[in-house]
Amino acid sequence: MNTKWYVITGAPNSGKTTVINSLAKLGYQTVPEIARILIDEEMKKGKTLEDIRKNDMEFQRKVLKVKIEIEKKLSRSKIVFLDRGIPDNIAYLQAYDLNYEDVLEFCKEKIYRKIFLLERFPFKKDYARIENDETAEKLQFLLRKVYSDLGYEVIGVPTVSVEERLKIILSNIDSL
Repeated sequence: MNTKWYVITGAPNSGKTTVINSLAKLGYQTVPEIARILIDEEMKKGKTLEDIRKNDMEFQRKVLKVKIEIEKKLSRSKIVFLDRGIPDNIAYLQAYDLNYEDVLEFCKEKIYRKIFLLERFPFKKDYARIENDETAEKLQFLLRKVYSDLGYEVIGVPTVSVEERLKIILSNIDSL
């Protein structure tokens, strides 16, 4: 592991975006959630969420491609917080019973320093979510399992205030 990259992950409605935005306000480099960016871009072109997500395998491949491109450009010596890492794609593919074997190729090198798994708040549907509460719960389990199986340290972050979440995350950053 030769980066200072930290992944903020969790099922839909776990507060990832709020935490990432708060870290950015504190001056940390952050990478937003790629899936939401892709959804927003396609909706601006007039597509519906159903159009965008009708082929989930294709959608996950687009997300993976953009994540890889972005991560190639990041400094490995600078602290960066990512809203989801590449292994998140495996959890999403597993949740929808889709093949994920080729994504494992991109996860061979352990590149993230630590994984922060945010616990879920009560589920709320929004414009970009296709998941329901049951799928969100399944994703939460799969995210922990995927990262743990890949050998990452997964730190659970409870459903407390944003300030408390930030304290937990920042107190677990390696001083290098």
